Amino acid sequence: MARVDVIMPQMGESIAEGTLSKWLKRVGDEVKRDEAIFEISTDKVDAEIPSSVAGVLAEILVSEGQTVAVQTVVARIETEKGAAVAATTAAAPPAAAREQQVSAAASARGAPPTAQPATAAPGVPHRSNAGDIPAGGNGFEERLRTKSSPLVRKIAAEHGIELARMHGTGIAGRVTKKDIESYLASGATAAAVTPSMHAPAGAEQHGPVPEPWPGDRVEPMSKIRVLTSDHMVAARRTAAHVTSFFEIDLTRVGRIRQRMRAQFESETGQKLTYLPFIISQVVESLKQFPVLNAAVAGSSIIYRKQYNIGIAVALDWGLIVPVIKNASDLSLSGLTRSLNDLADRARTKRLKPEDVQGATFTITNPGVFGSLMGTPIIPLGTSAILGLGAIEKRPKVLTGADGEDVIAVRTCAYFSLSFDHRIVDGADADKFLASIKKGLETFPDASR
Repeated sequence: MARVDVIMPQMGESIAEGTLSKWLKRVGDEVKRDEAIFEISTDKVDAEIPSSVAGVLAEILVSEGQTVAVQTVVARIETEKGAAVAATTAAAPPAAAREQQVSAAASARGAPPTAQPATAAPGVPHRSNAGDIPAGGNGFEERLRTKSSPLVRKIAAEHGIELARMHGTGIAGRVTKKDIESYLASGATAAAVTPSMHAPAGAEQHGPVPEPWPGDRVEPMSKIRVLTSDHMVAARRTAAHVTSFFEIDLTRVGRIRQRMRAQFESETGQKLTYLPFIISQVVESLKQFPVLNAAVAGSSIIYRKQYNIGIAVALDWGLIVPVIKNASDLSLSGLTRSLNDLADRARTKRLKPEDVQGATFTITNPGVFGSLMGTPIIPLGTSAILGLGAIEKRPKVLTGADGEDVIAVRTCAYFSLSFDHRIVDGADADKFLASIKKGLETFPDASR
């Protein structure tokens, strides 16, 4: 008999920790190889984690709702396959292990947290003021330190403390509640304060926290809701948001879709919706206006050569954005298959980290719920997001064959484009939307 360590997996290079949201097995339960044993939530994806071996769940070391660093042992499985131990027990990466050892040593010494500038990750631009921390960091230590708990971030916001400039006693210098309370008690907060009229990054809310009234129901946010909240606030704070609206006539696309529908669905087994047509035209328009497929990197602009289209999917427990990679290489049937596959795996928690990473442009479709238009928030690392309003029949004034005005029933929708005005001018954004409009209203009919 041997025991195999079950670790918190690293779901992507940029992820330093995960929350064990639910155990699917209990101590004493039999576990099959590749059978899901627990669910995790990270800042990228919710996922079910399968067992790498068959056996019996002998020990649970991390409870539900607990957030731990990647490579942490969360459980142990008892198995007769002793040879599998060496192959399946993952050791922490050298860098992570060093950080954990340093943190453990600091905790043992009872060393108090100190305020000092964080070390910049290679290639990350610095702010212009001397002594400021880097504008962003993606090293293991930087990510963990700035991923303090909501309570710690709330205390920091109330006292104007920049957590990224503090080194605590948690893993990789992560600031704990005890750290920040000790720091406040020392009266040395001035060194950690960044002069600003805004709350520091990571603060959930300005002003006093609302109190529940008699009869109110109070429940903690789910992990995915907390992460969505943090991401949306950071995204809104980062980009200079502007939104333009176009009404687009989808009558032609609707007729092409109707003619193709029966044969397409019998050949592919997939339902043909309006979305593949829209994605196809969006990609063609991105080729004409590459700044809409770009990202801001300090004072530089990164023009992406890949066209990776993120599609927002509303789930019962939150929002997630799986990504169609290299959408420019896919036909209507390929786009349809990718859409359906990603949406299905999102709803069944079978997405992989790479499925939700690398978007260069995003499409959100609130129109399926009846919304006519909106002003979506631009995801971090991109320059624009397209919102699709409800597709519905409307009376429109058209020009007849003899030049007279006629009223006709047309299938239309409002498209909204939120763009980052730091790099996208209004003229380019509107030309981009005009290109989408023209492309969809003159879409080539391959069904004839």
